[in-house]
Amino acid sequence: MRRHIIALAVAAGATGAGLTVHQLVSDVPQRKGAVMGATQSIGSPAAGRGADVAGARPFDRAGLRRTVRAYLGGRPGKAGVMATDLRTGLSFGENEKGDFVSASVMKVDILASLLLQRQQRAGRGPATGGGRGLNPASGERDLGLSDGQRDLASQMIRESDNTAADALYSAAGLSAGVRKANKRFGMTDTKPFATSWGSSWTSPADQVRLLTNLTSDRSPIEASGRRYILGLMGSVVAEQAWGISAAALPGERVALKNGWTPVHDQGNGWAVNSIGRITGRDHDFLIAVCSGDSPTMEAGVATVEHVSDMVVDALRVSRP
Repeated sequence: MRRHIIALAVAAGATGAGLTVHQLVSDVPQRKGAVMGATQSIGSPAAGRGADVAGARPFDRAGLRRTVRAYLGGRPGKAGVMATDLRTGLSFGENEKGDFVSASVMKVDILASLLLQRQQRAGRGPATGGGRGLNPASGERDLGLSDGQRDLASQMIRESDNTAADALYSAAGLSAGVRKANKRFGMTDTKPFATSWGSSWTSPADQVRLLTNLTSDRSPIEASGRRYILGLMGSVVAEQAWGISAAALPGERVALKNGWTPVHDQGNGWAVNSIGRITGRDHDFLIAVCSGDSPTMEAGVATVEHVSDMVVDALRVSRP
C-alpha cells in the first residue's frame, strides 16, 4: 500500500466557505492531486464538450482493454472498472457488470438514499422552486437531517465509521429502503444486504450510475443534497485519501469513498474498492474500481490504484 504525506491547506470554495484541502505528496514518485469538494453539477454526460483536446488521439478502446486485462491477469484476485469523462463523453469498462462485495463504498448509497427519502417526505423534487424548506442561515435547502444525523453522515463518509453507517442504514429503511431509492437512481446491479450493509453486492457500472446521480442536474436528488455528499467525499480523513486519487494530476479535485474488508462467507481474501470523481480543467472523470479475493489489503489497494491510473491516463489523451 502506498504511503502518503498529507499537507493540509484551506481554500475558498465556490460558495465562499472554507474547504479543507488534502494535498497529497507521495513518498514514491507518483502523480497526486488534491482531495477536496467537487460540488458542481453537470447537465448531461456530453456537457462541457469542447475542452482542449489538442494533440489527443482517437480512443483505442480495444487496446486499453487488452492492457487492463493483461495487468489483471498477472494480479491476484479479480477486479472490474468503469470510468466516464463527463467532458468528452468517453467511457470505458472492463468487468464493469461483475459482482463485488461493496464494503464501505455502500455508505455513499446509504446517504444518497436517505437524502432522497427526506426530500420526498418534504414533498420536493430536484427542481422545486420557492423558499419552502430553505435553511435561513445558509439559504441552502434543508436536507431533512437532524444535527445528530449530519454528524453521523460526516463520520460515515469522511472517517468511514461503521457504527454511524449502521444508524443511517436503519434510518434509510435498511435494504428495502435503499433498494427502492436505487430504482430511482437507475442502479440495477446493487443488492443491498438485509442487515449488514457492507455485505451488499454491487458492480463498478452501478457505482458510476450512483456517481452520475451526484453530478447531474437530471438526478432525483436536489442540488443541495448532491453538493452535501460530494463535499463529504471531498474531505475524507488523510489516511483514507488513496484509491482513485492515484489517477489525479496536481491541482485536480478529488471526491472519493473507499471500501475494504476481509471476506469469509462471500469469497476469500480482501474486498477493496474505490469510487469517486476527479475534476480538472479539461476533464471530469467518474470512476469506480472494485476488487475481490486479494490476499492482503495492500495487494487490493495496489490493484485498484494501478487500474485507476491506467484507465484515466488513457481517457486523458483520447478524443471521441
